[in-house]
Formats: sequence, structure tokens, C-alpha cells
Amino acid sequence: MHTPRGVIGAYLTTSALFTLAASLIWGINTLFLMGAGLDIFQVMLVNTAFTVGQIIFEIPTGVVADTIGRKVSFLLGNITLFISTLLYVASARFGWGFWAFVGASVIIGLGFTFQTGAVDAWLVDALDHTGYSGARERVFSWGGMISGSTMLVGTLMGGFLGQVDLSWPYVVRAVLLLACFVAAMVMMKDLGFQPRPLQISTFAEETRKVFDAGVKYGWRNRVVRPLMFVSLVGGVFGMYGFYSWQRFALDLLGKEYVWVSGVLAASAALASIVGNLLVGRIMRTGELRRKAWTVLAVCSALLAAFVAAIGVVGLLTKTPGIVPLLVASALWIGWGVVFGVVGPIRQAYLNEHVPSAQRATVLSLDAFFGDIGGAGGQPALGWMAKVWSIPIGWLVGAVFLLAGVPLYRAAGRGEASEAEE
Repeated sequence: MHTPRGVIGAYLTTSALFTLAASLIWGINTLFLMGAGLDIFQVMLVNTAFTVGQIIFEIPTGVVADTIGRKVSFLLGNITLFISTLLYVASARFGWGFWAFVGASVIIGLGFTFQTGAVDAWLVDALDHTGYSGARERVFSWGGMISGSTMLVGTLMGGFLGQVDLSWPYVVRAVLLLACFVAAMVMMKDLGFQPRPLQISTFAEETRKVFDAGVKYGWRNRVVRPLMFVSLVGGVFGMYGFYSWQRFALDLLGKEYVWVSGVLAASAALASIVGNLLVGRIMRTGELRRKAWTVLAVCSALLAAFVAAIGVVGLLTKTPGIVPLLVASALWIGWGVVFGVVGPIRQAYLNEHVPSAQRATVLSLDAFFGDIGGAGGQPALGWMAKVWSIPIGWLVGAVFLLAGVPLYRAAGRGEASEAEE
């Protein structure tokens, strides 16, 4: 374990189990909620509750990760998600209605905030502690490929389990979260990071310190700040796009085949694996490694173009059938490839400009900005989907994604200014 190989093995194993568990519901969640009596706007409001939960708990859980430890934070995330997943099943089974789903979604948001930032911070610190000399984006790309592979399996499983009963993917998810908890207990150890006690009496002070660190090393950093705004504009469309796609695709097909949603979610996972594989080739030259922001800006423009094209296909489709679905799906896969390229490069680029002691804090703050975007984007685009159509929301979302281009350029200028000092 106290070697780079051991650290990477623990990272890939826990990432695989966590993503497999999480992804079981990703292809069918919208269908599950609509089957429980919600409309598309209410679905987006429930998803917004999840995002609001992340906003509320992002900084407090960052305190946990930067004091008690990153491993503890990840374990708490697994247990919280286990409980909230079962609450989802109970809400549908006993007909508790819209507000029960809202409450469960807030708790799911809490579970994910325990994980966001903590795992990346644990990995980078442990690699540094064990003397890893390779490129970090390689490790992140391996993690992306593992996560993409398990997402491929998980979304397919979820689609076919959901075809039998839409609650089954949630039950299996809960079991896998327990397995991930056990694996993390055995394999993870905080290396290169010294945990310290956290008391209720000092929590407010610790939260203030974490907030101040986030401002100093995140908001005031000329590279990190534009990257956080990229998270914000990406968040406006991200959750809406992923979860509306489930309903959007079946509308294009004109048939209620739940398994199709699972297959399409899995295709995005497979596409992201392809994108992860391309990272090494794209970043092979030293010039591109020194100007990662250029690659990220180009990818941001491509993501916006794919999303806009899918929206146009939806607007132009008058007669549902296999052809419009195949065209939109091909564009969806293209989006997935580019998304797979962006992830590892952006992770490595962001971590490069964040000091170790504040890494979990700043990464959580970055996720916080994405949550803010999602909290505004999901209800707004969801309302557009209800009043006009789902494709309209995609076209509006594409505009926000395009804003990533000048923001990445701003990060590049900030990096150049730092180099001159």
C-alpha cells in the first residue's frame, strides 16, 4: 500500500466500486421518478434539491476531509448514500410523494460532497508521499477509464434491471455501496496528510479557516478562479442534460423501452473511455502539456457544438423513430468522447495550481461552483422543457457551455502571469 502501485490500486478499486454503485440509477432515474408520479419539471426540482444539498454541505464536508481525514470523509459518503438510496425506494414504494424525494435528494447531495475533493486530494497527496514520478494526468485518465468501464456495466445493468422493476437498480446500488465501504476501510490510508481532531466547539472556526483557504487559494488564484467559473457554466447544463436525455431519447424513438435508456447511458460511458485513452496521445508533446488550457478551450467549444446539434435534431424531428434516435445518439457519443478527454486534463491542471494542505478545500469549492450552476440550471431548463420542449433546454445549455472557451483562455493568461512573476 505504501508504494505508488498500492496507492493507484486502492484508487482504482474504490473508484470502480463507487462508480458501479452510483451509475446503476443514472440511466433510469428520470423514468423512476416519473413512474412515481412526478412530471419533468418536478424531476428537475428533485434533482435541484440534490444540487442544493451539495451547495449546503460542500464546505462543511471539506472541513471533515481537511481535518479528520480524506478516508473518513469518503467512508461517510458511502454510508450516507446507502441510507439515502433506500429512502428513494421507500418514497416510491409507500407513495410519500414529491417532498419525500426532495428530502432524500438533499441527503444524497450530502453523500456526494463527502466524496468530492476528498478522493482526488487523497490520491495526489499519497502519490507525492510515495515518490510517484509519473504524470498525474495518466493516473487520472486510468481512473477515468475504470470509472467509464464500471459506468458502462452499471448503466447497462440498471437499464435491464429497471425493465423488470424500476426499484431494483436502487436496491443493488445500496448493496454495492456497502462493498465499497469495506474496500475503502481495508485499502485506503491517509498518506502525506496529517489528520487532526475536529470538535463541535471548534467546527465554526475550522469552517471559517477552510472558507478563508478557499478564498485565498481558489478565488484569488488567477488560474483556479476561471476554472471554477467553467464549473459553474458547465453545471447549468450538466445535470439537466444527463437526466433529460433519458426522456428525450425515448421521445425521439417513440417507444417506452427502459432498457434503451440504459444502453444510451452506457454508450456515453464507453465514449468517455475512448476519450480517456486519447489523453496520452493528445498531451504527448511538451508544448500541449504546458498549454493544457488550449486543449480544454477547444474541447469546450466541441461540447457546446454537440449539445446544440442534439437540440436541433430534437426540434426538427416531427415523426419519432429509430433514425432520429440514431442521429442524436451518434452526437451524444461524440459528446462523450470529448468529455472523456476533458476530465483527466482538467483534473491534473487544477491540482497543479492547488497546494497540498488546501487541496480538498479548493476542489470542494470548485465542485461548489458547479453545484451553483446546477441549482439554477435544472429548474430553469426544466421549466423550459415543460413549457416548450426538452430540446429548447439543450440549445440554451449549449450557450452556457460555450462560455467555457473564454474562461479557459483567462486561466491560460493567469498561468502566464504567474510564470512571469
